[in-house]
Amino acid sequence: MSSVTVNGRTYAWPRVTTVVICIDGSEPEYIERAIADGIMPAMAGILERGADLRSASAMPSFTNPNNLSIVTGRPPAVHGIAGNFFLERETGEKVMMNDPKFLRAPTIFSAFQKQGAKIAIVTAKDKLRKLLGHGLDIDGSAICFSSERADEATLQENGIENVLDLVGQPLPDVYSAELSGFVMAAGVKLVDLAKPDLMYLSTTDYIQHKYPPGSDGSNAFYAMMDRHIGALDAAGCTLVMVADHGMNDKHKADGSPDVIYLQDVLDDWLDEGRAEVICPITDPYVVHHGALGSFVTVYLEPGVDADSLVDRIASLDGIDTVQSRGSAATALELPEDRIGDIVVTSTRHVVIGAAEAAHDLSGLDAPLRSHGGFTEQTVPFMVNRPVAGLGPDRRLRNFDAFDVALNHVDGRS
Repeated sequence: MSSVTVNGRTYAWPRVTTVVICIDGSEPEYIERAIADGIMPAMAGILERGADLRSASAMPSFTNPNNLSIVTGRPPAVHGIAGNFFLERETGEKVMMNDPKFLRAPTIFSAFQKQGAKIAIVTAKDKLRKLLGHGLDIDGSAICFSSERADEATLQENGIENVLDLVGQPLPDVYSAELSGFVMAAGVKLVDLAKPDLMYLSTTDYIQHKYPPGSDGSNAFYAMMDRHIGALDAAGCTLVMVADHGMNDKHKADGSPDVIYLQDVLDDWLDEGRAEVICPITDPYVVHHGALGSFVTVYLEPGVDADSLVDRIASLDGIDTVQSRGSAATALELPEDRIGDIVVTSTRHVVIGAAEAAHDLSGLDAPLRSHGGFTEQTVPFMVNRPVAGLGPDRRLRNFDAFDVALNHVDGRS
């Protein structure tokens, strides 16, 4: 087999184990500061001989849409995952978009496995596991598990068992740096054990939500990442390291969150119940961000004038962009049937909420840092080998990771 075509893109067959690492929430400054502080010597060496690029994430700059963009090679308009959480128009229910039934495109992994490739996927949180592994046959040629539930992994469900023994670490807490460390340690073990053709490692942004670049907390995390990245590099893998989104401070000078509670604003402007704000950052793990991000969608009752509301929302301090559903679907490459009638983003240091009473911020133990808007769209794109044939005018996206890894390293172009 010389190549595989999936979702309209053709990928060369991997020459060596090819690993894409999604470092969740990794604003480029984290790695820049860690290298400057001498915290990431392996990464510094990799970038001297490889490629240190930048790319744009898919919008919204949240976890699920971007992980699925990376593993399908396409934006949310194609794969259908437009957020972590949405209002399903057909049923009127608010649901998590973490069920594979919402996925509208096959993954790169399933396409390669059908042609005989061995696949390994390790993700931090179990919310992503079934989406990332959708379409895989767990038949001895695929492994897919989360560090969150590594103790529950079975041959039938995950293609592997006794994961804690393999990694040599206890089950990590879901709110910890160790959750990501387990992903990376497992990846290093699987290169030797399973000898996959393609491997995907996806971490969690717990640390990035708590600590800014250059802090002791973030540097300790990136030192851990560096050890495992160095081990994968030493094992001869082709590595592409990207992020699903960046991260920014979202608080005032006194440390309190800087929030526009848009539902309260709309209820004041309109009769209550005429508009509903949905925060797509919402997932089962909101302790570290309180379901506050820089991207929301607004669903309107019939008869509400969307155009006039767009202009009125745009006049609020802290709002970056406001678009109608059709405009947002086109400009942001989103599935029109899975977003609200209005799409709103906020500026760099501001988040948007629904109603103030709907957000529990009691779990925040550090000034709020979050993501979701255009200001968190620029992410790293790092390769451990020279890259060729991209073209000077190409706008690199994080979901070009497998294209670059398979088609543009080692002289391929």
